Amino acid sequence: MRRNTRKRSKTTRRSIAALAATALGAGGLVAANVYASAGESGSAITKDAPQGQPNQAAGAATINCPDVGPLLRQVPDQARAEVDRELAALDQQVADAYQRLQNSAQAIRQDSNFTNNAIMGPLKEKRTATIDRIAIAIGRTADRPQGLESLAACTLRGAGDQDGTGQVPGNGQEDPGDSGGGEPGNGPAAADFVDITTIQPNVSRPQQQTGASLGKFTTDCGVNANQLYNSDNIIVAPGVGNGAHHTHDYVGNQANDAFADNEDFAAGETTCQNQGDKSSYYWPVLRLQDGTQEFDADQPGGGAEGNVGKILTASQVTLEYVGNATDKVVAMPKFLRIITGDAKAFTNGTDNANASWSCTGFEDRQLTDKYPICPEGSSLVRTSNFQSCWDGQNVDSANHRDHVAFADPNTGACPNGFQAIPQLVQRLVYDVDAPSLNDNGQKSPFYAVDGFPEQLHKPVTDHGDFVNVFDEQLMDRMVECINAGQKCQ
Repeated sequence: MRRNTRKRSKTTRRSIAALAATALGAGGLVAANVYASAGESGSAITKDAPQGQPNQAAGAATINCPDVGPLLRQVPDQARAEVDRELAALDQQVADAYQRLQNSAQAIRQDSNFTNNAIMGPLKEKRTATIDRIAIAIGRTADRPQGLESLAACTLRGAGDQDGTGQVPGNGQEDPGDSGGGEPGNGPAAADFVDITTIQPNVSRPQQQTGASLGKFTTDCGVNANQLYNSDNIIVAPGVGNGAHHTHDYVGNQANDAFADNEDFAAGETTCQNQGDKSSYYWPVLRLQDGTQEFDADQPGGGAEGNVGKILTASQVTLEYVGNATDKVVAMPKFLRIITGDAKAFTNGTDNANASWSCTGFEDRQLTDKYPICPEGSSLVRTSNFQSCWDGQNVDSANHRDHVAFADPNTGACPNGFQAIPQLVQRLVYDVDAPSLNDNGQKSPFYAVDGFPEQLHKPVTDHGDFVNVFDEQLMDRMVECINAGQKCQ
């Protein structure tokens, strides 16, 4: 298997967000809605979450920390690279603490204060220092954000805690995070799967209005037959190796790693048949929990962080760009970056979750928080419908979300101040046997999406990433095709 082995010699480069022509503003941070109630979108953080907590049952499954990055709405360009590195450090701290929790079952049983003293307390101290460095970096050239220190404390959460109450199930005898199936203590669990035939059709689309753009543009970029993998994320963690803490599939641009800049993308080779499309399309790999030792079995991002088993290559990857139900579309700016879904949705809550799991022949039934069990003759499908509204100015934003938005699901209209752009619809098909639930995947193994270790491979954490590197002429042709109601490629 081939990994991305490009030399990482550009360690002094600024982050992509600073290099791109962004207009993020240099004002102070407004950290609104830091804590949502337990009833809001399944958020796992409550306003009254304790700063410390007594040692909970050894059945505690994972570590739940407030996600700082999405709350950084205004970061000056001068601070972007430093802030990106510190945000990546926060992720590493959580991953390390989660691994310590996983490896400390006996100590937790023997010492009621072990979790707080050896894991949660030190984690809070490290996060406090890192968050302070973030505030200082922003404060050098803008108003220093206030209130970030309240995000330092983390809580324990049970694997079955889907409602965000923070309560830990179990009788105190299980290993931390022992959810059965797959990787012991790291998921997935039988409860993460559901028979697709028991789900009622749930897909609805807005009625198309006069002025709609009804065309479709298709680009064929293969299925990652080159086996290009790495655990970087150039959008969220530029300049940081293993910034994703899980392995990505890549199609399209072959220059994508943590140290790529726009010049690298422009000069990169592409797997797309139309060489005018050098865009980068990437997503977390899907693995079969069958004990296979992959190339990354002992590496960060792979087995060292609970991402184990055989990497499954999609049998089909469809990349389509479609129009808007109410308006014509405009061209995407070159180097536009879009993240859809939330890799931390299990602990963050579902506000940004955008997972769509289904089966061929049943795609009018889409699942967000369950993996489907497909009937014989049907294949697994992962679909990502990317944001299709753009603010008209920025190719990225401080939290990597504010510069794009979803169209209204009922009317199809973009929010005020946003323009409709071609919507990327990414569809991945996998030929994988239905897992056996009655024996926790022993006869037919579970499959699971790669993810941050503390997210327990939950299906709701599925996500996709896109960097637009279309040639401007080809992008213009795409827009004309879609607005004219044609089908092109």
